[in-house]
Amino acid sequence: MSSETSRTSRRGPEQRVTRQRLAVGRTLDELDDFVSTQDLFRLLQDRGERVSLATTYRVLQSMADENLVDVLRGGDGEALYRRCAVGHHHHHLVCRECGKAVEVEAPAVESWAAGLGARHGFTEVAHTVEVFGLCPECSARKG
Repeated sequence: MSSETSRTSRRGPEQRVTRQRLAVGRTLDELDDFVSTQDLFRLLQDRGERVSLATTYRVLQSMADENLVDVLRGGDGEALYRRCAVGHHHHHLVCRECGKAVEVEAPAVESWAAGLGARHGFTEVAHTVEVFGLCPECSARKG
């Protein structure tokens, strides 16, 4: 069973598993870091996959809606995507030089967000926190 099939079967309504969706999923599974839609599209083309840019955007959005990929915004506001190893809410520490990302738990952030919402009468509070810095390798290159 492919990663895409096993992941989709665990979550709500299943999307049609097309050749293009499988190609996107396989390619994401091979990447360690976040990737833009444009860069993913170029990787697919380099591999000889017949997937249009519009389809790549649609598949990634669908996968994000199903929580099959994590999404963060780069410094320029562009959406970046990555398969994540954990299936629950978490955050990322991202290198602003090389893009390396580390998944982190942040219970203090969770408590703060819930408390903030409660103090103002909000329910169903959600949040996104991404922390950017330099990874050890990029720090060493600069030093």
